[in-house]
Amino acid sequence: MSETNLEQFREVTPAGRFTLQNSSLLKVRLEGDTVQAKLGSMVAYQGGVRFEQKSGGLGRFFKKAMTGEGVQLMTCTGTGDLFLAQDARKIMVIDLNDERMTVNGDSILAFEGNVDWDIRRVEGAGRLAGGLFNVVLEGTGKVAVTSHGEPVLLDTSNPTFADPDSAIAWSGNVRTSVRSDVSFKTFLGRGSGETFQIAFEGPGWVLIQPSEGPTVPEHSHGGGGGGGGMGSLFGDD
Repeated sequence: MSETNLEQFREVTPAGRFTLQNSSLLKVRLEGDTVQAKLGSMVAYQGGVRFEQKSGGLGRFFKKAMTGEGVQLMTCTGTGDLFLAQDARKIMVIDLNDERMTVNGDSILAFEGNVDWDIRRVEGAGRLAGGLFNVVLEGTGKVAVTSHGEPVLLDTSNPTFADPDSAIAWSGNVRTSVRSDVSFKTFLGRGSGETFQIAFEGPGWVLIQPSEGPTVPEHSHGGGGGGGGMGSLFGDD
């Protein structure tokens, strides 16, 4: 087989720590430092990269046990190139600059090791919406998130409402609450997306995917990469 026909798939030379190889594959350059990635998202690596399952700490473990929610991470260290993906989803990379953002746990792919994280519940969720736990990221560094399809960035200056599984990420200054449409008809079979929505209010943004999340169990491996800042949001490295 001639390599000429395969040149279009040649890997992209890293332009920074996170480099998008295509819309669904992220290349992470490790130089003796650490990156946190979703457990199972590694599809290939080159060089001396080590993997260790990340313990979220007692507080985060307790939240996972109580809610069924949680983000399973692996610590990736060493020197080399790491390739990450998740079910061929589209990948975006966001730059945090001493900022905070919240990400739907299902949408996290990877973030730099110096970015702090925790699992928190959407305000007003209560026990009825016990699944509305998301991951709060804070600090400076790159964060890679995934989307089922091409996402859209909405300005939350006007009150905005989204299905909990459709909201990928939102800026840290946005106020969130839960809106409930529970009715007798709901209990006769309507989906959870029609029962609860997350309300977003105040200056900021929310990133929405054109999907209510996976409808079938996902494979054990994960996905993705891209680049950008919180101002322009997306970039190239």
